[in-house]
Amino acid sequence: MKQSVDVVIIGGSYAGLAGALSLGRAIRQVVILDSGRPCNRQTPHSHNFLTQDGSTPAEIAERAKVQVLQYPTVRFQSETAVSVTGEDMNFTVTTDAGSVIQAKKLLFATGIRDLMPALPGFSESWGISVIHCPYCHGYEYRDQLTGILMNGETAVEMGRLIRNWTPQLTVFTNGPSTIPDISILSSLGITIEETPLQEIVHESGYLQHLVLADGRKFPLNALYARPPFEQHCELPRDLGCVHTEDGYIQVDALQKTSIAGVYAAGDATTMKRAVSAAVAAGTMAGVAISREFLP
Repeated sequence: MKQSVDVVIIGGSYAGLAGALSLGRAIRQVVILDSGRPCNRQTPHSHNFLTQDGSTPAEIAERAKVQVLQYPTVRFQSETAVSVTGEDMNFTVTTDAGSVIQAKKLLFATGIRDLMPALPGFSESWGISVIHCPYCHGYEYRDQLTGILMNGETAVEMGRLIRNWTPQLTVFTNGPSTIPDISILSSLGITIEETPLQEIVHESGYLQHLVLADGRKFPLNALYARPPFEQHCELPRDLGCVHTEDGYIQVDALQKTSIAGVYAAGDATTMKRAVSAAVAAGTMAGVAISREFLP
């Protein structure tokens, strides 16, 4: 099936849907391609987003999709883009279902893939009680037994931050500490545990305790962690889009990449992983793309 549209949006979660909304209201022909596997699919509730605080991520996305598809120039296809070729005003996108779509502009809202450590219980608890952001999850775990699975300067940074939500805080370095100055943590009453972790014991993703390599059990309710990641989609790199040293797609204030006609928004472009931030970036991208069509 061959199609011709103004914009193909690759990735149909918050950033992609927000971009589609702006473009739909600008009466642009848009196709959204989505694989249906958002990175926060395990997260039970989304927070810190006005009017949606406490909703599930799936509820927010489904409500957004219904609203976006009310615009007759926007279509949603549950397909994965497998190749992109061409240049500004003349891109060709091919999907795993065999669709071939000609597009004048592209918006990548493809997110990132977290690389889970080989620690039993980690991936099952990720986004539930093993968490990354206190502004998204910290209030629900306030004043509870909390750990930070980090080392080095990052552990100090996060210790100072998380101490705002709970005084019952332990840094797990998972091996010899490389923290440059433990006095900062000590002054805040934060303890440091260097024994490697053996297992996260949980019930349906809700942490019960850690098992350390020496057999000790450490009761915890929440554990902050920052696992490494990779781009969920390599097509921007294939097109030549510049990436930052940290691995994000480099964009400017309008969400433009280094390649003409190609935009990116959401988690693929920034460490600020929040629904509200993704929506804001997607909206900006949609508006900026629509302005490129002005005479």
